Amino acid sequence: MSKSVTRASGLRSGGARDETSAVQASARREGAREPRHGFRANLALAQEGSPVACRWLYESLAGRVAGYLRLHGAHEPDDLTSEVFLRVFEHLDEFEGSEAGFRAWVFTIAHRLLIDAHRRAERRPSVVELSAGIADVVPGGDAEADAFATLDDQRIGEVLAGLRPDQREVITLRVVGDLTAEQAAQVLGKSRGAVKALQRRGVAALRRQLEGSAP
Repeated sequence: MSKSVTRASGLRSGGARDETSAVQASARREGAREPRHGFRANLALAQEGSPVACRWLYESLAGRVAGYLRLHGAHEPDDLTSEVFLRVFEHLDEFEGSEAGFRAWVFTIAHRLLIDAHRRAERRPSVVELSAGIADVVPGGDAEADAFATLDDQRIGEVLAGLRPDQREVITLRVVGDLTAEQAAQVLGKSRGAVKALQRRGVAALRRQLEGSAP
């Protein structure tokens, strides 16, 4: 089933723009099976091979995944996002769980592929200037996320660059990925206590930077 789901998704290796267009075109052709419900219904349809449901899953997280990869220095974040979803759709029939569990699973794949990409490039993860607005994929609802949403892209990069790499990983998974502490721990292979400690130190560092830059 995984091969049929991958074909239904419209994704192929290489050419992120072409892949995204293929997902959308396949979905338009499959209009008769357009899903009308939430995550569980779309997941079931996608596992059966519905292109529209695959597109729904892709669009629900692709922006967050691309933002996470971009903030951690992925050379081609859009292409790597496509690689993430190729992996997702190849193994979609193996997934069972909630929408929150799906989000954690997708970010686990993204994290592993990011590490692989940095190893291939023989360099450490770095924060780079953003080529797209990160505030568009940052959910509101807590002080740190809302503060991020008020900053421009360059300033977000500068603020994150001031964090230790492990703190930056936790903060971006929590704020950009919208993961819980438990889910971030799962992605990073750390204990919940370790993630909470990194989050506290990272948030404290962020607050010092943001307060220091206030007029």
